Amino acid sequence: MKYEIKSENFEPRDVFECGQCFRWNKELNGSYTGVFYNSVLNVEKQDEKIIFTGNCDSIEALEKYFDLNRDYKTIINKLEIIDDNLKNSILYGKGIRILNQDLWETIISFIISANNNIPRIKGIIERICKSYGKRIEYNGKDYYSFPSPEELSKASVEDLRKLGLGFRDERVYETTQLIASGKFDLNSLYNISTYDAREKLLTLAGVGPKVADCILLFSDLKRFDVFPIDVWVRRVMNELYIHNPDENKVSKKEIQKIADEKFGALQGIAQQYLFYWKREA
Repeated sequence: MKYEIKSENFEPRDVFECGQCFRWNKELNGSYTGVFYNSVLNVEKQDEKIIFTGNCDSIEALEKYFDLNRDYKTIINKLEIIDDNLKNSILYGKGIRILNQDLWETIISFIISANNNIPRIKGIIERICKSYGKRIEYNGKDYYSFPSPEELSKASVEDLRKLGLGFRDERVYETTQLIASGKFDLNSLYNISTYDAREKLLTLAGVGPKVADCILLFSDLKRFDVFPIDVWVRRVMNELYIHNPDENKVSKKEIQKIADEKFGALQGIAQQYLFYWKREA
């Protein structure tokens, strides 16, 4: 399969390096290769085009995953007039698109992300996929799908520990068993309010407020009215808006109030521009 779009408001580096996903890797030619659902895809920018090449047989699935039917130009126009801080961050990361990632995969990935760095997160997830996912051969190389709840439920706490999960092993195990058994219904999260969905996610082992907000924003639940707060977001919000000499004394409640007032229903996208700009630039 080969599929092309215009590159306006889509920059592979911005999409794959902004902290929302962990299964995409940069190639020597600057393109990115990753696994989404049960497909392998390479995403490359050539001049003014983005070229998708892989074994995905559904254009609809690709368009949904990359949120291609959403008008990001209009979103940017609404956000950049809020203030110069946001305008500058958008100029830096204007190619970001928020992916519609599989909900189950996003839950486990962001439980693993707690107090972790991106190279280590990616390594752990890759080992999980290789151990419990399905092998996908593409262009003479082996890739692996993210295991289903049923597939991952075969892993014991000890098995997960051997894969390098550290203190997260029990949390991933408990959440996997709960979802695989049907005691926690993922489908129930789609047609309820953001508040109620967050409250349900918070009942899962390993899911705190920041992880819950990441799941809500970066999965196919696609809730833009959340503002995940980590050390980088606290830092950028303090530097730009709060100006406390000790950023550690800035409360999440204080940051959330500003996000609600300034960015409103688009605060999740604003967060990504601000986070990416501060961490990278």
